[in-house]
Amino acid sequence: MEKHEDVQYCFQDRNSSCRKALLSTSIYITLYIFFSLISAFTAFLNVLVIISISHFKQLQTPTNLLILSLAVSDLLVGLIVIPVVTVAIMEPCWGFGEFFCVFQFYISCLCTSLSLGNLVLISIDRYVAVCDPLLYHSKITITRMMCCISITWCCCIMYRAAIIKNVVNVQVPSRCLKECFIVEGLIWVNIIDLVFTMVVPCSIIITLYMKIFVVARSQARKVFSKEAASVSGVKTIQANTSERKAAKTLSIVVFTYLSCWIPFFFFYLVNLDSSSLFFSFLPLFNSFINPIIYAFFYPWFKVTAKRILTLKLRRS
Repeated sequence: MEKHEDVQYCFQDRNSSCRKALLSTSIYITLYIFFSLISAFTAFLNVLVIISISHFKQLQTPTNLLILSLAVSDLLVGLIVIPVVTVAIMEPCWGFGEFFCVFQFYISCLCTSLSLGNLVLISIDRYVAVCDPLLYHSKITITRMMCCISITWCCCIMYRAAIIKNVVNVQVPSRCLKECFIVEGLIWVNIIDLVFTMVVPCSIIITLYMKIFVVARSQARKVFSKEAASVSGVKTIQANTSERKAAKTLSIVVFTYLSCWIPFFFFYLVNLDSSSLFFSFLPLFNSFINPIIYAFFYPWFKVTAKRILTLKLRRS
C-alpha cells in the first residue's frame, strides 16, 4: 500500500493542491546558498562591466555600448530573475500572489528578448566592421548605436507587455490550488511568438557570423601577400585583424547564449520536464558567463576591473 504520510501538500486538507518538495534540509539549504552565490556574482561581474564602460570614455565605442546594454540585461537577470526563479522552483507552495507570479514570468521573458536583441545588434555591428571596414566608422556611430539600443529596449518591453496582457493566463485551479503556473494562450500564438523571438533572431545571428568568418578567412590570406607591403596596407590589415579578434570574442558570447537557450527551448517544445533544475537554470547561467568571457578576451576589462576594485577610478 502507498504511504500517504510521505506526501505533503500545501493544504493538507486538499489533495488537489501542490505537493511540497521532499528535499532534505541539507540539500535544500545548499541549493539556496549555491543559487544565491550565482545571483550575487552575476550581479557583481556585470556591474564591473557597466562601470568600466560608463566611466572610462576611451571605452565608449559603438561595440562596447552593445556590451554595456547586454551587461544591463544580464544585471537584471542576476538581481531579479535568478532569485525569483529560484523561489518559484524550490517552493511549489507559491505564496506571493498572482501579480508577483506574472511579474517573474514577464521579467524572465523580457531579459531573454533583450539579450537576444543585443546579440542581433552585435552581429550586425561585427558584420559591418569586418565586411565593410572602410565605411564602418561612417555607418556605425555612437549616436546611431544608442538609437538602435533604445529602440530594441522599447520594442522588447512593449512586446512582452502585450503578450502578458493578451495571451497569458495565470493560476489554473484545476491543476493546482497554490502554484505559479503560466498558460500561454493558443498554440499558434505560441508558435508565432517563438518564431519572432527565437528562430528569426538566431537565424540572423548565425547567417551574419557565417559571412563574417568567410570574409575573415579571405582577409587572413592577404596578410602574407605582396599587396600588404605598403605602410597603408599594413595599417589596414592591422585594423582588420583587430576587428576579426573582436568578432571572434563576440562570436563566443553568441555561441554561449545559443548553447544555454536552445536545449531549454527544445525540452519546452517537446513537453518534457523543463521545470527541472538543470534546464530551468541553464539559460540563466549565460548572464554569469558573459562577463567571464570579457575578462579572458578583453584586456581593457582586466585593467578597468582592477582600477575599480582598488578604487583608482580617478587616475588617467
